[in-house]
Amino acid sequence: MCGLPGAGKTTVAKRLERDMPAVRMCPDERLRESGLDLFDAAARALVEARQWVRAQALLAEGTSVILENGFWARAERDERRLRARELGAEVELRYLDVPLDELERRTAARSREPGEAHLTPAMLRDWNRLFEAPTQAELDLFDAPDRP
Repeated sequence: MCGLPGAGKTTVAKRLERDMPAVRMCPDERLRESGLDLFDAAARALVEARQWVRAQALLAEGTSVILENGFWARAERDERRLRARELGAEVELRYLDVPLDELERRTAARSREPGEAHLTPAMLRDWNRLFEAPTQAELDLFDAPDRP
């Protein structure tokens, strides 16, 4: 799953998890379950690394995996795609391209829910500048989704 906060990654991933079936791995959920701060970069890196180790083992067994990391950087998407292919897996990239004003609306609504992180419009604008959206040429490197 590729996209910024509020793009709908978890919503789509949960649907895919059920319909495929697949094992879904969400760093945000794991951080919350562990009582860790969603903005703790070191903790996030550790959770994502552990989930990737588990994902590789599952892929090697032929199990479908959904990673909800967001994959903001092209280099990270390339690394995961190439390694998964080495393990014999098909690799899809579900890029959720949502306009910034809609992301702001969604995250503002979500921030009002108990236990949710408070994301400001300024945070989203900063992250949007860091985000490397996949180009069509990059998307063409992935397998086409079997489902919409």
